[in-house]
Amino acid sequence: MSHWVRLCGVKEIPEPGSVMEAEAEGVAICLANVDGRLAALDNWCPHRRGPLGAGWIEGEAVVCPWHSWAFNTVTGIAEPPERARVDVMPVKIENDDLLVNLGDSDVPRL
Repeated sequence: MSHWVRLCGVKEIPEPGSVMEAEAEGVAICLANVDGRLAALDNWCPHRRGPLGAGWIEGEAVVCPWHSWAFNTVTGIAEPPERARVDVMPVKIENDDLLVNLGDSDVPRL
């Protein structure tokens, strides 16, 4: 079931090639801008709960700043040899807001 909520304003979206941390309804989210394509992922790396939104972009992946685990921004799957994944949530822009769909998300609330 869809549950679209405001994540941030369009003016707050990170520049291409960068990430940021955000929160929507108690869910910590990593917002990544991969060459103009926006992706919202669970902010917490499953390895040691490093904040993905404080990491960086490499190719199409967000890299955890603590131990360099990299997660594909489309699938949420970690790059080998790691065997982990983070939840990826749909995003859309409406008017001046970036919305994220928390309805189908398994991301735990804060």
